[in-house]
Amino acid sequence: HWALNLRQPTRIETEGPEVESVTTPRHLKVDYYHPAIEKRSPVHLTWYGNRTPDIVKTLKDSNGKPLNFGSGQLFVGEKGMIISNYGEHRLLPESTYKEFERPDEFIPNSIGHHKEWTEAIRNGGNTTCNFDYAGALTETVLLGSVSYRSGGDIDYIPETATTRKSGKARNMLHKEYRKGWTL
Repeated sequence: HWALNLRQPTRIETEGPEVESVTTPRHLKVDYYHPAIEKRSPVHLTWYGNRTPDIVKTLKDSNGKPLNFGSGQLFVGEKGMIISNYGEHRLLPESTYKEFERPDEFIPNSIGHHKEWTEAIRNGGNTTCNFDYAGALTETVLLGSVSYRSGGDIDYIPETATTRKSGKARNMLHKEYRKGWTL
């Protein structure tokens, strides 16, 4: 999300089991469609909850053995893929990127998100995962839940935090507050 400079998506589509009123779904697939920006083409991002996508099951290491990567992210591009989790990143297919030299690190290692937060408060600095970034990411994730729970795809307007069509999704995004308690 951060590396691609993604903000809020403009279209969200979900697939999952029938919605239950009190529990989360056993599995869920959410497709987020982000518009093009100045130096980036449109991005289609798919999130799978509690289900491994078929493409991951086919990935093999340089010895032809299946990759056992646990949970993580798979970025599929025109020239290859990057699979990563919190401890490892691999360019795929490995045979194509044998000679690849990793660039020098340019994002400082975190001292821990709690410590970053208290240091930012004390010193007026920024955190690695600041509210500008984290707010847009959180909004994106929650839009997946709204799409799923409302029973339909969403065409989202980030500037107004609303949908193009009225209905259940729009009602979930906005609450009528009592007089004197509006936000």
